[in-house]
Amino acid sequence: MTAALITAIPDPQVAFEDLYQVPPVENITDTPDEIRHKQARVRQLAQQRNAILLAHHYQRPEVQEVADIVADSLKLSQAAAKTNSDVIVMCGVHFMAETASILCPSKTVLLPDVKAGCSLAASISVESLRAWKAKFPDAVVVSYINTSAAVKAESDYCCTSANAAKIVSSIPADRPILFAPDKFLASVVARQLKRSNIIAYPGYCHVHKTIEPEQVVELLDQHPDAELLLHPECGCVSSCMAKAADGSLPADRTFFLSTEGMLRHIAQSTAAEFAIGTELGILHQLRSKFPDKTFYPVNPNAVCAFMKTITLDKVIRALQTMSPQVRVPEETARRARVAIDRMLELS
Repeated sequence: MTAALITAIPDPQVAFEDLYQVPPVENITDTPDEIRHKQARVRQLAQQRNAILLAHHYQRPEVQEVADIVADSLKLSQAAAKTNSDVIVMCGVHFMAETASILCPSKTVLLPDVKAGCSLAASISVESLRAWKAKFPDAVVVSYINTSAAVKAESDYCCTSANAAKIVSSIPADRPILFAPDKFLASVVARQLKRSNIIAYPGYCHVHKTIEPEQVVELLDQHPDAELLLHPECGCVSSCMAKAADGSLPADRTFFLSTEGMLRHIAQSTAAEFAIGTELGILHQLRSKFPDKTFYPVNPNAVCAFMKTITLDKVIRALQTMSPQVRVPEETARRARVAIDRMLELS
């Protein structure tokens, strides 16, 4: 069971890669002592500002280490919604800061680098979504959290990779679903729920797309006892789900999980080795939390330059200057919050 794919970008001749510009990854040469000094400064400023630091698993290790919470998009949203802090420093990407602003309109939300975008979010505009909805007026729109606030405002539900199947399963089976913008996650959900009326927007994360079936096969050949953990955004997921179903991959050792799901799974697993298919930033968390286990990246070049724009220096500057701030226009925030609240209520 697979999701049908429909091209819905404004100009079919425009490649998604033309819709964004990947920033260069800054090489940080700080010594361990310099890193510790900057982390102490971050903590000092955060205390002065009554700020909470939220970091995604794909952030630089030194940024993860200084954060109050390191998590996936769902848990970061939940943390933002519950915080009593006056300031939220989002060590992630722009759509995450927007989500925090929507959930906490009275708080100051800082994004330490405005270049921290997202190729997946950039793949769909609000105009594209409106045009797509017009073709399927009876469909329910489920938008991945990796979208702009304007896109969320045109959606019925939001979801993350951790809860996409749960969100979709709450929608009556006879209602068609427009799933935007990640075609790979849509395919996973369609297969998991055996649902044939999911129509997927053809977007993708430019990093996860590079994690390919051949890399999975090669790595498992080298480490036959490893459990395979793949993020649903990976370009190999449809192939690997089919291989797990026909026995080409070990079904009992192949799992499709969000980053938070990977952490939970590893904590409960008796396996000693794991092949990890997602952005490399998560390896810092895995190796820190599970030092007795071994982790192999399926694609050792899967680095998100957008996530790596955030540095300790930029966090310090953001807390000193209280900028850059992210604030979503009131009407957009009001409409987007409906879809976000529906997600949180079901999570």
